[in-house]
Amino acid sequence: MASSRFIKDSGLTARMTLTMFLLGGLFVGLVVVLIQVVGSGYAPLVAVIAIGMAFWQWWSSDKVAMRAMRAREVSPEEAPELHGMVDRLCALADMPKPRVGVADMAVPNAFATGRSPDRAVVCVTTGILQTLDAEELEAVLAHELSHVAHRDVLVMTVASSAGIAAGLLMRFAQFGGMGRRNNNGALPAVLVALLVSLVVYAVSFLLLRLLSRYRELCADRSGAYLTMKPAALASALQKISGEAAATPQRDLRANAASALCIVPAFRSGLSGLMATHPPLQQRLEQLARIQAELSRPTG
Repeated sequence: MASSRFIKDSGLTARMTLTMFLLGGLFVGLVVVLIQVVGSGYAPLVAVIAIGMAFWQWWSSDKVAMRAMRAREVSPEEAPELHGMVDRLCALADMPKPRVGVADMAVPNAFATGRSPDRAVVCVTTGILQTLDAEELEAVLAHELSHVAHRDVLVMTVASSAGIAAGLLMRFAQFGGMGRRNNNGALPAVLVALLVSLVVYAVSFLLLRLLSRYRELCADRSGAYLTMKPAALASALQKISGEAAATPQRDLRANAASALCIVPAFRSGLSGLMATHPPLQQRLEQLARIQAELSRPTG
């Protein structure tokens, strides 16, 4: 975790480490299988493609998410109040200030992305600027800055793109397998590669959701303790969720970075292992406990 005044969470660190370890192991296994499919002569090419894809995911994570949300970076002159809030919160948290972005979307939401605190972007939609008051917006920004400080944004980005990488490498395996169609072992090898790629996708799918739910609870908790105003975040979550529920589904589909947002962008009705976010009630109950703790007389 980056050095800051946000509360540390060993559970989040352990989950992020496990996620990266499992995905890394599966990805290496997939590359090994692909080398067997296309032949050892293609091993350098497969390795270069795999390393190149991993580097691209790491390097361009902020650009991909911003593009998906149709967001743009804004200067202090363009959004002085928004920058002022981020400045105050970063000073309070003793952390580097990330870039600030705005997405021209009516749906109220916010997200953070970037490969490191130095390259991070905290982004809000125009809808959330019109929906929340200053105290609620500050609470949401503290939540997003917690994601940056804990570095869980990068892990989420890599985990969410692991399935895409597996699919692209599988296409390469099919091409290599067709090139060796005279080899009797080519078809079984392609099937094995398909199976491994499906396993990589399935595991990344589940790990993404398990990590996503925990990290949202962690960011709620960390942001609430930083601002000392958990009730403001609870109010913001209720407003955002209510607005999203009233938004036509076709308008929500444009919000492609759903797992990175403070509330789910899709009204999918999914729960349990399939959900990317914890239930709203669970988040509100946690914030209520923090509010009761902070309101308790000391000494």
